[in-house]
Amino acid sequence: MAPPLDARVPVLALLVAVAAAPLAAAQPWAVCDGQGGNYSAGSAYANSTLRLISVLRANASNSPALFASGSAGAGADAVYGLVLCRGDLSASDCFDCGTRAGEDVQRVCNRTRDAALVYNQCYVRVAGADFLASPNNTGMVPLISGTSIPSGVDVAAYDAAVTRLLNATARYAVDSSPPSPSPRFYFATGQLVGLDPRVPNIWSMAQCAGDLSPAQCRGCLGDLVATWWNGSEFEPNGEGARLAGSRCNLRSELGDKFYTGAPMVKLQMNGDAAAPAPAPSTVAVPGTTGGKINSAGKLLGIILPIVLIAVVATTTLYVWKVSKKRRSRGTKLPRRTYTAEDFESIKSTLLSLESLQVATNNFDESNKLGQGGFGAVYKGDLSGQEVAVKRLSKGSDQGLEELRNELVLVAKLHHKNLVRLEGFCLEEGEKLLVYEYMPNKSLDTILFDPEEKRRLDWRKRFNIIEGVARGLQYLHEDSQKKIVHRDMKASNVLLDADMNPKIGDFGLARLFGQDQTRDVTNRIVGTFGYMSPEYVMRGQYSTKSDVFSFGILVIEIVTGQRNTGSYFYDQNEDIISIVWRHWSEGTIAEMVDDSLGRNYSEAEVLKCVNIGLLCLQQNPVDRPAMSDVVVMLDGDATSSLPPAARPTFFLDPSLVYSNASVTVSYPSAR
Repeated sequence: MAPPLDARVPVLALLVAVAAAPLAAAQPWAVCDGQGGNYSAGSAYANSTLRLISVLRANASNSPALFASGSAGAGADAVYGLVLCRGDLSASDCFDCGTRAGEDVQRVCNRTRDAALVYNQCYVRVAGADFLASPNNTGMVPLISGTSIPSGVDVAAYDAAVTRLLNATARYAVDSSPPSPSPRFYFATGQLVGLDPRVPNIWSMAQCAGDLSPAQCRGCLGDLVATWWNGSEFEPNGEGARLAGSRCNLRSELGDKFYTGAPMVKLQMNGDAAAPAPAPSTVAVPGTTGGKINSAGKLLGIILPIVLIAVVATTTLYVWKVSKKRRSRGTKLPRRTYTAEDFESIKSTLLSLESLQVATNNFDESNKLGQGGFGAVYKGDLSGQEVAVKRLSKGSDQGLEELRNELVLVAKLHHKNLVRLEGFCLEEGEKLLVYEYMPNKSLDTILFDPEEKRRLDWRKRFNIIEGVARGLQYLHEDSQKKIVHRDMKASNVLLDADMNPKIGDFGLARLFGQDQTRDVTNRIVGTFGYMSPEYVMRGQYSTKSDVFSFGILVIEIVTGQRNTGSYFYDQNEDIISIVWRHWSEGTIAEMVDDSLGRNYSEAEVLKCVNIGLLCLQQNPVDRPAMSDVVVMLDGDATSSLPPAARPTFFLDPSLVYSNASVTVSYPSAR
């Protein structure tokens, strides 16, 4: 039997209305057991805790069971933990919940050695004791909602109905679990209708950790059902409730449905017969983004398959045409595939063409923000929210692959220094991406304008450098998919109302395997002036290619001058050579943007230039990783930074390069 609820643990209020709210707005409910003591910030135990949560969030989001457990550290610094995401989530939502837990665990529980955090989307626990060795449902967080049944409803009948529904949902969670290797997927949702006109629906959910056996899962859920009405402090008569523990959890609510998708178990109050339940889905259904989908649930269920079929058909036709063209030239097309799971993460952001036509006044020229390589960008008002609508050229194959890249990639990325994808539309030949609106546009429109650049004091510039560095670190090391941006430049750094930077334009980005250090392509894409020499000359790209581009960006922010893209050693001095000369001669004031006057921190400028030069080393191995760059930027002085060698690049002088965006195909880059 599961241990009884600790009387010292208060029953926490659960607001059912936030069950489907975005994760960013959710706060965890927690039980923090201080009996094992506390740990200090920056200690080995603290580092083990964060490292473990980082690993578990990645493993859980990549697991069909949306579950992961494990340990980190050794001896007194050993930490045991697990992440269990709600079974109807997408992989990216599960990853985000783990990210939030990593941010909250030390703050919420004041660094106690046993912390259980419950979100609407996941349960996370870390502890110094090995709770994973036992099937007991420790780390229990009991929650009771404030939603009561209407007056006049028979409480005893309601309690009996909830018990019946919970038992049926628990049985289904166990019995429908596929007989696959651990971790198993134990998850079920339920609905009971017909109790009373004043209580149209009662909703339920049951779930177990994937490392339990079916018998252990059944016993764990049975104990929770028994705990529901055992007369203890937890007695949710007439209210929704939730019991979440480290081995299993159970939930019931009346009113609004708190999960996505159709119920797996549906019961009627007209006798004991249950309506047939649909077969459990093996594909996670992403949560909805409130207010952004104009179609009702049934309509969306009709439209989505049609849209996805259209995307797949169009993509297949495009790939076939390109393949045929490449075969006629005797060149093989690199294989690139996208799975159904990739598209699952973007279904919840589907928008109608009509809504975007209204938002942009039918793409009126007065709302046009700019023209990119694959189409125009328009400002729009989407139900009171300002957005930027990227409209790819209609009727052209150009940009289709880039659109698919952005849909699949950006939907999986969630970081404060990355532009947020709000939605997309693929109707009537239109290919539209909808992003959050950035009122200060792109960095290049301000930094390289003689008058506008005065708005960028040194504090704002240093904040932009730090923000871009953190965004790239997330892409390279912390995101669910390891990504090389491949077109990092000032025009792809967008600024919000407070001049905070966000990296945008992922059309050229490439997924990168965790164990890869570099790849080779025969299609060189990007912007000369920002592209690393090994990429331009040999088609080799890696995360260190983005590091090089970041180095150029840092130099531009410090000097206020655009890099011309000239890397020739024997030509007139380019901006990098000028910076190196002033750096080596100690004449810092002569290389800093004149618009700053003397209003800057000399130590921070020196640090940024030092870091920029380190990023511009010719050998990619000599360039720092973005995580190292973030550490260096956070440091107090330049004395601890490694010295930078002079950047020297040798390209073919017979070629003329500019800082324009280009696509270059070579016969062979290998």
